Amino acid sequence: MNKNINIPNGLSALRLLLIPAFAWLFLTGRVIGAVAVLVLSGLSDLFDGLIARRLGQITDLGKMLDPLADKLTQGVVACCLAYTHPVLWPILILFIVKECSMLAGGMFLLKKGKRPCAARWYGKVATTLFYFTFIYLVASEWWGFANPAVTLTMLLVTAAVMLYAWARYFLVFLRILRGEEKTP
Repeated sequence: MNKNINIPNGLSALRLLLIPAFAWLFLTGRVIGAVAVLVLSGLSDLFDGLIARRLGQITDLGKMLDPLADKLTQGVVACCLAYTHPVLWPILILFIVKECSMLAGGMFLLKKGKRPCAARWYGKVATTLFYFTFIYLVASEWWGFANPAVTLTMLLVTAAVMLYAWARYFLVFLRILRGEEKTP
């Protein structure tokens, strides 16, 4: 049997399929459905890694699918929300610059015959906070408990954690480039 056909890779593929569903639901005003799809996507992201490690189902395909699904989901969510909530444009721009620079860095490392690093705890925290903040923003507006001070604080904390993760990944990039850090 093909080792790439497994539960974790199936969950990552599911997340890719949920992206257009989220966008359609959100942009057509079906916010509860969009939030439900986003929660399902976040849960599948959590479980694909846990299952892969516990069952020994880590594959090269999964190592590509998981971050691809993460970044595409985050990008589409950020674009949809920035479209309807202009206050999010700075976070969207930060996200795009961060992800494009990290992609370019990873491609540069591959060209040099080095492997980019796997996700680190600070990247996972930034992703989790990103999801939590955006879900809170939509839910608080939908259910009428939006608080501008809380929203601004959450956006600033999310931006700060994204910047922190970006800086930490840049340091890892430099160590890999200099041969000071090996990646599996």
